[in-house]
Amino acid sequence: MHPMLNIAVKAARRAGQIINRASLDLDLVQVAKKQHNDFVTEVDKAAEAAIIDTLRTAYPDHAILAEESGHSENESEYQWIIDPLDGTTNFIHGFQYYCVSIALAHKGIVTQAVVYDPTRNDLFTASRGRGAFLNDRRIRVGRRDRLADGLIGTGFPFREKNGLDSYCELFAEMTNACAGLRRPGAAALDLANVAAGRMDGFFEQGLNPWDVAAGGLLVTEAGGLVGNYTGDSDFLHVGEVVAGNPKIYAQMVPVLSKYTRVKKEG
Repeated sequence: MHPMLNIAVKAARRAGQIINRASLDLDLVQVAKKQHNDFVTEVDKAAEAAIIDTLRTAYPDHAILAEESGHSENESEYQWIIDPLDGTTNFIHGFQYYCVSIALAHKGIVTQAVVYDPTRNDLFTASRGRGAFLNDRRIRVGRRDRLADGLIGTGFPFREKNGLDSYCELFAEMTNACAGLRRPGAAALDLANVAAGRMDGFFEQGLNPWDVAAGGLLVTEAGGLVGNYTGDSDFLHVGEVVAGNPKIYAQMVPVLSKYTRVKKEG
């Protein structure tokens, strides 16, 4: 395992321990509201602090972009992109679908990825060019080649209620196009499940880089494609993502492209 990936795994497991301990007594967890439907708990903060501490100890010079603490001041060609608890709303309710997501970007390109599901003790890892793994076993995207047979993941754009109408339109259109639409509520884990072939595709808008950085690399290293709604490979900072095996991806893009918010150049 790449040494930097090794440190990320260590950080993710530390965060997972904090999350699992807190999950045993959810009544004690302090919850604050960032904005409508957007919650942060003391667990998010403690998990993020543990991750940053682990990474800083190993790589004091690296830059960090984390959901709760934002950008670090460090100037570096290495940047860690962290979501300490993706699926906070699920976590608060004891709905066991959430994860820790840690990615490392080198000169803007994600090269290492960890998504850790602490409830199931599932560890998804990828290094660029080395394949994707679940608990040290190689994973591949699913083989289904018809969107009509596909199980597709998504998420409602919960932060921005004004986009809900067009999203519901898209939701209906995609429901008609596929075998089943699932909306479990943690984008990073959804992408990991696409990489493992448990879902055939995934799409969501209103996302941040820390939601998709690690999961995106897992999907491509598992033989899938990731991009924005136009099918272009630029997705990390544009707030929308589509992922799937190459055939399903190609069938999802025509449905999604008319809902894109990515401005075409020229």
